[in-house]
Amino acid sequence: MIKKLSIALVLLGAAGLTLAAEVRSLRGHVDLQEESRPPEPKRFAKDGEPIPRDYVQQPPLIPHKIAGYRIDRNSNKCLSCHSWKHYREAGATKISQTHFEDRDRNVLANVSARRYFCTQCHVPQAGAKPLVENTFEPVKAISAD
Repeated sequence: MIKKLSIALVLLGAAGLTLAAEVRSLRGHVDLQEESRPPEPKRFAKDGEPIPRDYVQQPPLIPHKIAGYRIDRNSNKCLSCHSWKHYREAGATKISQTHFEDRDRNVLANVSARRYFCTQCHVPQAGAKPLVENTFEPVKAISAD
């Protein structure tokens, strides 16, 4: 039994090495142990003005860090500033009226459950280089130019 198990582990290990050889990282072909310095941390924008959108129906980007923000079924840190009750005193953008509608477009008194988890659509913007080259250009119809 032990001999069969040993053979199986050797075969699985060999198969794993073959599969791993085909995977390529966006970092290039450098082992983690060979890197001379850690990667640069992403620079998130400081809390500021809303970030311009690049396409129609794009959810607004978050212009500040959200590390440590609790968003679960019992609590939503975003609403402490962006709710209709607090946005003025916080100087924040208020949550859209569309977030108070259910799937059938019935207006609700509170944020809809399908819109409660903000980071499903909204993300903080970081000053990071793209991982891959692209030729994306913003839609001219919504730009200020």
